[in-house]
Amino acid sequence: MPLMRKNSWSAFSILWAGQALSLLGTGMTRFAVLIWAYEQAGTVTSLALLGFFATVTYIIASPIAGVLVDRWNRRTVMLLADLGAGAMTATLLLLNAAGQLQLWHLYLAEGITGVCEAFQEPAFSAAVSLLVPREGLMRANGLLGLGKSAARILAPALAGVVLRFAGLNGVMGFDLLTMSLALGSLLLLRVPVPPRSAAGRQAAGSFGHQLRFGFTYIFQRPGLRDILFIFFLINLFGTLTYFAVHSPMILARTGGDEIALGLVRSVMGAGAITGGVLISVWGHRWRRTRTYLLGTLLSFAICDFMTATSTSVPGWAVAGFLSELSIPFIVSPYFSLWQELVPPDVQGRVFATREMVQVLSQPVGYLLGGALADHVFEPALLAGSGPLSLLSAVVGTGPGAGMSAMFLFTALFGGLTGVLGLLSPAIRSLDDEPLGIS
Repeated sequence: MPLMRKNSWSAFSILWAGQALSLLGTGMTRFAVLIWAYEQAGTVTSLALLGFFATVTYIIASPIAGVLVDRWNRRTVMLLADLGAGAMTATLLLLNAAGQLQLWHLYLAEGITGVCEAFQEPAFSAAVSLLVPREGLMRANGLLGLGKSAARILAPALAGVVLRFAGLNGVMGFDLLTMSLALGSLLLLRVPVPPRSAAGRQAAGSFGHQLRFGFTYIFQRPGLRDILFIFFLINLFGTLTYFAVHSPMILARTGGDEIALGLVRSVMGAGAITGGVLISVWGHRWRRTRTYLLGTLLSFAICDFMTATSTSVPGWAVAGFLSELSIPFIVSPYFSLWQELVPPDVQGRVFATREMVQVLSQPVGYLLGGALADHVFEPALLAGSGPLSLLSAVVGTGPGAGMSAMFLFTALFGGLTGVLGLLSPAIRSLDDEPLGIS
């Protein structure tokens, strides 16, 4: 029988465990595909396009997904989204088994998976709001981050082992197994129907009105608008370096050493687990907005600078550990604020709009990161001429030095983003806002 009790930690635990397993399989596949794509094309841009296509379709689908999440049962939405993503993995497995897998297949699959994630993300976040008591949302988001971090630790190491003994097909087969377990966990629970609110009555109307409602709701509330703008910038700077060029940088600076990359990624996952534990245990004692913004400031200003100036696996590992440790202190209070302040019956539309806006920066970051690495920073530091070559005194020389230099710029501008948020009165006042009931 499905678990039906509202505000049920047991139901949340089942949902959390299933999604953590699915994330492990997905992380293994993405790590293995990244290695495969880099071996096929050998350029940073080819890897950046994987993220680009996923985020573009995610953005396009998000407004429609938000309306449907609020109309449909949220468990059903998550089931369909997971099935769609599983179908893409199965298709890639069959293509690779037949020796027909090409780079454009990965781009297409990432695009379709992006649509699935546009439905899954707001449905999942809105479901957590209904399953967990409001005073437990900070802890719940910390646990969600913990699950993601555990997957991040295990995925590179497991993917490396499975790649060695079973190849890419073995990795994708494991992904399908974990996704099946996640689907089974969803069948064990029932997500309650959200109560009707004044905002829900205002959101009623034509499909076009409901599409616009999320934008109207957010941009009429300065505090929500401002924390969203800060997160937009966090995503932009994070995508520009950590998502787009971090792995290629390590591969370039180590001569393509996959073990070195896997080790750094695993240590980063350990940092995120440590941060997740800390925020889950003590996070409820801290002011959410201050935690969010100080985490942003310290993560960029310190950790990106350390990444830029490191030239060895231990240096990258320490910088990555501290960077990932800081992420739960950014993400958990951020999402908790939204879940507490937005009425549950309109969270699908509002959260989908939020996701669309904050992810808008990622396609720009992926394309700009790849282009800057391939055509600006790497050539400049390898040639040793021009103004950018002066940065070699800080980041060193050789392949990958240009990508390291890019982290200097995100350290500066990302740190300033945290300062900008701390100066916003609208953001600081959010800690004193009443819970979302209108």
